[in-house]
Amino acid sequence: MEKYEDVQYCFQDGNSSCRKALLSTSIYITLYNFFSLISAVTVFLNVLVIISISHFKQLHTTTNLLILSLAVSDLLVGLIAIPVTTVAIMEPCWGFGENFCVFHIYIDFLFTSLSLGNMVLISIDRYVAVCDPLLYHSKITITRIMCCIFFTWCCCIIYRAAIIKNFVNVQVPSRCLTECFLFEEITWGNIIDVVFTMVVPCSVIITLYLKIFVVARSQARKVFSKEAASVSGVKTVRANKSERKATKTLSIVVVNYFICWIPFLFVFFFTFVIDNLLSVIIGFLPLVNSLINPIIYAFFYPWFKVTAKHILTLKLRRS
Repeated sequence: MEKYEDVQYCFQDGNSSCRKALLSTSIYITLYNFFSLISAVTVFLNVLVIISISHFKQLHTTTNLLILSLAVSDLLVGLIAIPVTTVAIMEPCWGFGENFCVFHIYIDFLFTSLSLGNMVLISIDRYVAVCDPLLYHSKITITRIMCCIFFTWCCCIIYRAAIIKNFVNVQVPSRCLTECFLFEEITWGNIIDVVFTMVVPCSVIITLYLKIFVVARSQARKVFSKEAASVSGVKTVRANKSERKATKTLSIVVVNYFICWIPFLFVFFFTFVIDNLLSVIIGFLPLVNSLINPIIYAFFYPWFKVTAKHILTLKLRRS
């Protein structure tokens, strides 16, 4: 009987389908503070990455430009997506209007596409670096990478803006007076969009990395063989080791992306009914990916540790 009395509705005059998914006050405040902290740390860490690569000329490489592009998208996630999504997830009833609903869904889709687009470019860069190292510097140039990054960002922004109205539904009188959610029914348009923006990029990334690991494994065997030692110089061996290390680090970034997104996509596509708190965590998990990326750089890239120290101690002019 107590549970029945505790039930509250979004609108006093009426619609019984619009129940508030209530969290206790302590959990509510704790989650808001926690998500605010995640947003601040995400912004701070990605700003460090952006300043490091932008300021220090030694870091102006093709691979680091791709990391810079990913860091910019991660920065925007911390600056815009996390605060907006926090409000959208935490508030039990949607009272922010259609424009905010469209904006919320748009930025979620946009940053998903941007992250995947950057991951595809990174996987292509690593594939050429490991599988065709002799032609890497002639094929992968700064100008080409910058053009690819610009093209990826433009395509994601324009494409998501063009189709967003087909995916958002705010006014559904039969269910609720005002409610912000994605499409109720799976249509061919939705399926094609998911295949084009999720399945195809993920397939490209996985395929390229599988080929990379096969080639890297065979190269590692040659490096340790006597035959390779007599044919290859010390510089070549060091270069190969450096490329493999970069590939390993960036593959961890890719795996982290999949780990963060798989639970959300699983729940979204199969529409499981789960606990309120768990649904908040799963809904927020993809955005935490933007916090983890710079932490991965800190652990695996010595240059990031050095440049971060220079930035934090205000010694930017020192090379």
